[in-house]
This record gives sequence, structure tokens and C-alpha cells, in this order.
Amino acid sequence: MANTSRPRRTESRLDSPKGLRSSFVPRLGEPSDRFGRFTETIARGMGTPWFLFFLSVFCAAWLTYNVLAPEGWRFDSAALGFTALTLILSLQASYAAPLILLAQNRQDDRDRVQIEQDRQRAERNLADTEYLAREVVSLRLVVRDLASKDFIRAELRSLLEELDRDKSSSVD
Repeated sequence: MANTSRPRRTESRLDSPKGLRSSFVPRLGEPSDRFGRFTETIARGMGTPWFLFFLSVFCAAWLTYNVLAPEGWRFDSAALGFTALTLILSLQASYAAPLILLAQNRQDDRDRVQIEQDRQRAERNLADTEYLAREVVSLRLVVRDLASKDFIRAELRSLLEELDRDKSSSVD
């Protein structure tokens, strides 16, 4: 009999790896890792000296052009306090803060997972150490009950001496 049931979608299957279940477009309520990586890249880039250098060069070029260029070629007036530049920098700052916060939240999540893994690893190490300590103690107890080489030699010597005494007393 042919299987007439529709094959299940891989997104709803729990027996398939997560990588196979994910789709290109994230579902509502599911965090997109691509966006998180993007925010981290932006935040990481904004935290470099190169970003500050290029932002300073951009602002200096903007100000220089709008001060020294002929009046008809200027696009941001110094008389109005360089309004366009102020808006651009405000827009950049308004996007930078949430992107940096998102990147920090992702880092906090990674740190939390790492701390949990470290805690579990420490618990396993403690359990292993306690097990090994118990094994060492049990081996010490077993070794204490075992006859040592010197003890066996001493016992054999005493038996030989006893046999020699018995032989000498039976010969007399």
C-alpha cells in the first residue's frame, strides 16, 4: 500500500537538526541570528579607532566644504549651525545605541550559556574527583590488608625456623 499521507515539513520535525529546520525568512517571535550577527558587526566596527578617525575626517570634510565652498555650492549652512550634519550625526547616534545594546545582550546570553557550561563542567569534575578519592581510599584499604613482600619473607623464615626446630628435635 502506497503512503498517501503528505510528507511532514522539516520545520515542524523535532528529529531533524535545527539547521535543516530553519528557513530564510525568520518567523514571528523567533530571533534572527543574522540580524544579531549584523548588530554585533556594526557595534564592533563602531568601537574601533578607525571608525572615530573616519567619522572625524567626514565631519572635518563636511565642515570645510560648507565653509570654504562658494555660496551656491554649499548644502549645509554655517549660519544655521550645520543642521544637516547635526541631523546625520543624531541619526547615527540614535541607531548606534540600540545596535550596541543588542550586541551586548547577545554577548550576555553567550556569557550566561558559557557560565552554565562551566558550572556543569565543574560539577562533573567535582564528582569525578570525589569518585577518584573514594577509589584511592578503597585501594589503600585493600593494600593495607594485602601481605607485603617483607611480611611473607618473615613468615616463611619463621616457618623454616620452626621446621628446622622440629627436625632437630625429632633427630635427637
